[in-house]
Amino acid sequence: MQKPASNYAENIAPKDMPEMEVAPTLARRSAWIIDDSRAGHLAITTGIADALHLDVAVKRAEVRTPFRMLAPWGPADPRFLNALLKEPWPAIALGAGRQTVPIIRALKRRSGGRIFTVLCQDPKTALDSADLIWVPSHDRLAGPNVISTLTPPHRFSPERLASLRRKLRPQITGLPAPRIALFLGGPGGGYSWPQSEIERLASCLCALARQGVSFLITPSRRTPPDLLRVIDAATANNPRLLWTGSGENPYPDFLAHADAFIVTADSVNMVGEASASGRPIYVFHPRGGKAKFHRYHAALEAHGATRPLTATAPILENWRYQPLDAASIVAAEIERRWLAAQTGSCA
Repeated sequence: MQKPASNYAENIAPKDMPEMEVAPTLARRSAWIIDDSRAGHLAITTGIADALHLDVAVKRAEVRTPFRMLAPWGPADPRFLNALLKEPWPAIALGAGRQTVPIIRALKRRSGGRIFTVLCQDPKTALDSADLIWVPSHDRLAGPNVISTLTPPHRFSPERLASLRRKLRPQITGLPAPRIALFLGGPGGGYSWPQSEIERLASCLCALARQGVSFLITPSRRTPPDLLRVIDAATANNPRLLWTGSGENPYPDFLAHADAFIVTADSVNMVGEASASGRPIYVFHPRGGKAKFHRYHAALEAHGATRPLTATAPILENWRYQPLDAASIVAAEIERRWLAAQTGSCA
């Protein structure tokens, strides 16, 4: 039985947050993204920057020891600050992850407060480390400058998905429907992948393969070779596209053209990106998992976006839900607070 879609706005935003569209006040203004080399963090910050239509420069944070070990509480690496972070200052600076926290704090000080600063993910330190902090709602962090959404911001806006859907690659055109995108994560978030869990996922895929589907498969950087090898064997007899790391990752095309998704529970970002499609998502839950990950997946199930993957899952069943677009919500709140800071009004 289909679960009713929840009120997404109630799940993701403070009760008193006004509904508003992003004004063009920050569009085409300069921005710095502080990149800690984690792909998931960069996906979040670039998603927000895209929603704001900013002119972005990415600054790779090459932080030395002991500054790396002292983050997020200690000072920023002065060599990085002096080499890359110089005037003219941008209008806004965004960072994600604990390595970026000291840098964002230092930018605010060095610019004399002229830069509007945004931190993504729980900074694990004082909330005044940035003008605005975004966290996923399952982190349960609250404060006057904190905004939370059910799923993370990302770059797959409704406009980008529509553009991708107008450009169907020949390799995908040749695959019969339904096309099932399989997004593989790996160890992380408290989840473990012993051989028994790998075999359980393979068993589910073999059962689904017999329902007559084609597969669009892509691993992540965390995917163990043993997991990819077993998945390769389990799907080998079905029409498929399997990306093994050579050449351009077709992930965006898979996201746009899949009829349904299978995503491993350890990847908050990939499940969130799939939920932008409004199409069915089956989540495979390996052993373990942190409590906050369980809260995240429970909220997505309540929204109607996901169901657990089992060997008896009816992959040919179709359902719909309200697509989730966190980037536009976070962008609107940044616009509101930035404008308030410029005019001296209360945010």
